[in-house]
Amino acid sequence: MSMHAHPAKVFAGRSNPTLAREISDYLDVPLGILAIKNFSDGELWVKFEENIRGTDVFLIQSTNTPAENIMELLLMIDAAKRASAHRITAVIPYYGYARQDRKDQPRVPISARLMATLLTEAGADRILTMDLHSTQIQGFFDIPFDHLYSKIAFMPYLKDQQYEDLVILAPDVGSIPMARSYAQMLGASLAIIDKRRPEQNRSQVMHVIGEVENKHVLLIDDLVDTAGTMTTAAKVIQEKGAHSIHAIAAHAVLSGPAVERIVKSPIERFTVTNTLNISEEKQFDALEIVSVGHVFGEAIKRIHDEESISSLFDV
Repeated sequence: MSMHAHPAKVFAGRSNPTLAREISDYLDVPLGILAIKNFSDGELWVKFEENIRGTDVFLIQSTNTPAENIMELLLMIDAAKRASAHRITAVIPYYGYARQDRKDQPRVPISARLMATLLTEAGADRILTMDLHSTQIQGFFDIPFDHLYSKIAFMPYLKDQQYEDLVILAPDVGSIPMARSYAQMLGASLAIIDKRRPEQNRSQVMHVIGEVENKHVLLIDDLVDTAGTMTTAAKVIQEKGAHSIHAIAAHAVLSGPAVERIVKSPIERFTVTNTLNISEEKQFDALEIVSVGHVFGEAIKRIHDEESISSLFDV
């Protein structure tokens, strides 16, 4: 990165060491030395083992479960602030607690808003993340917020596949905007699954809006947790005569029965990014991992050099 009044330093928490190394390799900047330990009762202890006074600090940490990853990030931010870092950017490849972004029923928290408050109060000056579960979360912050898209990493990969008769499928209403943007970029048509319950205690009925028969179907979602939505959608379009089914998702949370469901489903290939560290036991034959290390690396470089990030999106 360029010569700068405030040199850049990059540090990583423990949530995703592989991605952190890829980002540091892209930047050609070694990861800074950060000690993170647990007391015997599990409480966290964090210390920067090098001088960061006056530096442009980037802290890489996904906030997937357990909540310890969030706590670790908050302590890293606080330690950096108290060590007089010039600017602190929280680099959060996967922003957890984002699913609860409004009060959709009585007596529930707005978790995404609380996360924003915690990060800002801890001392973050800027946030860099990817594929937020809902983009309005940016409005919970009063500090600069850069929102990257996984399609920057997926697009070259998808263009190499050279599909014919491609249909992009949104497995639920929430994923329509994302699916539409992929359909435009790949020159594909769009299909949507409409789920509705005819009445209480009756199972959901699935309607496919759009043509999937004899088509190559690309199922798109931002986040796959238990994989219920995605695998059910795959079964429905298989019954409708889809020629092949390929699924992509930015964040592979893959909890509970997810892996078993995907393996048993008609999904032939399942492509995700490495915003989350995918453990050995969660990996399976159909899984392909596309790295977002270069996307985050380039974004960090541009933030540090005061350059535009939006031009990154011209895929």
